[in-house]
Amino acid sequence: VQLQASGGGLVQAGGSLRLSCAASGLAFDDYVIGWFRQAPGEGREFVSAWTTSQTYYADFVKGRFTISGDSAENMVYLQMNSLQPEDTAVYYCAARPSPSIATRGYAYNYWGQGTEVTVSS
Repeated sequence: VQLQASGGGLVQAGGSLRLSCAASGLAFDDYVIGWFRQAPGEGREFVSAWTTSQTYYADFVKGRFTISGDSAENMVYLQMNSLQPEDTAVYYCAARPSPSIATRGYAYNYWGQGTEVTVSS
């Protein structure tokens, strides 16, 4: 299983970015794809997760971020709107070999390399 996150960058507060996670070596029907982030000096935190039948969001992104997936292309996207400086972090996508969504990082077996998001005030 390999995951490749992309789409990060520098954006002003209130702006938007769309992150992409390209997955290979797995069947989407059998996996959860999650997004996590890690801000400088902070621990890793759960952002959102996707399966072919459900989505889940951390409270702090509800109404601002939208996760979606394309099973045919093995891609999962995280559309981030109304970005704020506190959203600045390295964002990682991860895969969990289970149909059940989990919010703890240790539940995910495979991780991409991360893409950096910087939101300026």
